[in-house]
Amino acid sequence: MCKTLFKSLVLICALGASSLAKAAPTEPQSISVFAAASLQNALSDMAKVYTAQTGVAVRLTFGGSPSIARQIEQGAPADILISADSEWMDYVQTRNLIDPASRSNLISNRLVLVAPVAAPVTLALAPPASAQKAMARTLGPGRLAMADPDTVPAGRYGKAGLITLGLWDGVKGKIAPSDSVRSALAFVARGEAPLGLVYASDAVAEPKVKIVGVLPRTSHPLIVYPGAVVQASKVPDQAKAFLAWLKSRRAQAILLKSGFSPLP
Repeated sequence: MCKTLFKSLVLICALGASSLAKAAPTEPQSISVFAAASLQNALSDMAKVYTAQTGVAVRLTFGGSPSIARQIEQGAPADILISADSEWMDYVQTRNLIDPASRSNLISNRLVLVAPVAAPVTLALAPPASAQKAMARTLGPGRLAMADPDTVPAGRYGKAGLITLGLWDGVKGKIAPSDSVRSALAFVARGEAPLGLVYASDAVAEPKVKIVGVLPRTSHPLIVYPGAVVQASKVPDQAKAFLAWLKSRRAQAILLKSGFSPLP
């Protein structure tokens, strides 16, 4: 009887262990991505495709590059960071908050001037004298909406471009700075600013604005979006897999359709 009872207990334990092994997932099924605000539309579309392909849910948090970098610095639970420039990725890398071996540039973008869609505005950005008059006429008593030129990548790129084109001195006193490029876009879309300086991808995403001028690529540093795995990620292999997929043909096609530009 004792032997029978012992065998039964062994069998029950074995079955229980087997059930637990089957119940335990072999891999976590979600990753958390903190990304620059200008990626919101494209990355949301890409996340849906990726989840459909792999079954891995992608949780997205968007914001200005300074904001998301500092959130990670403060311990926010992220697996991947995608910034809108190299400077903020350098910021987290020097603090050992990302895996430097996982870092790579994913896509590029263009800078454009936008106006409310119904506004009768066109701008020629050269020669400087004509462009200055056109900008002053378009702005009137209003302000130029743009991301903060001191901290936000789109603002820094924009300031550099306007300096190169000889336009900065004429507009620097009329800037309406914002914490992200999407906030600047919203000012123009709501008609609260007659002109905005945003990424081409933002202009494509907002039907209430139109592009009235395009800054030459050579007028500012190359716009790049670096991505990297956060050092504290609990799912680094899945994070690396998602970053690699973002460079796939299908993912890049979504980015290009959304107004981004290929890397040179």
